[in-house]
Amino acid sequence: MAEITFEENAITLDDLLRMRGDIRVEIINGEIKEMAAAGVQHGFIAINIQRVLDPYVVAHDIGAVLPDGVTYLMFSPTRNLKDSFMPDVSFIYKENLPADFDISKPHPGIPDFAVEVFSPGDDADDIQTKVRTYLEKGTVQVLVAYPKAREVHQYRHEQPEISRIYRAGKIDLEELFPGIELSVETVFALPAWAQKQAKATIE
Repeated sequence: MAEITFEENAITLDDLLRMRGDIRVEIINGEIKEMAAAGVQHGFIAINIQRVLDPYVVAHDIGAVLPDGVTYLMFSPTRNLKDSFMPDVSFIYKENLPADFDISKPHPGIPDFAVEVFSPGDDADDIQTKVRTYLEKGTVQVLVAYPKAREVHQYRHEQPEISRIYRAGKIDLEELFPGIELSVETVFALPAWAQKQAKATIE
């Protein structure tokens, strides 16, 4: 992702809101980063996860599953944002939305669960910095999906230095969503018409 220069390399929440629709950025440890364009496979992976989570969350009335584009300010001061993330999929418990929160604005805090899908234009160090920041600030779990390797890396708040790597089978989400079934195969599933293109890309 490219870096964007602002005066004193700082950006306020008002700056961020004015930019929406023109350019998509994240702020990672005080650095302003332009988000790389995502490919179609990236979108399939995100929606595959969302399709599994959303019916469960609605049925149990525990919160909301939100798509790419929702911004979390990660408890940063709004006059000089240190972190501002847009996970590809996120979940928040309904009790973690402040009672007086204006839902037309970015969430001031963190998601309880975040999914990042790695794209060719992403910086691996930035992804790891985001994972550490999510966990340090209280996100319960983070998943990072790597399409080329067909791996899902899982990080937990209680063990931030350790990741579990899934290459097949069910992903353990019992802590957040007891009884839910999300597998690696589901995460990386593609429609038949898209499978040939994906295979050619990997080869």
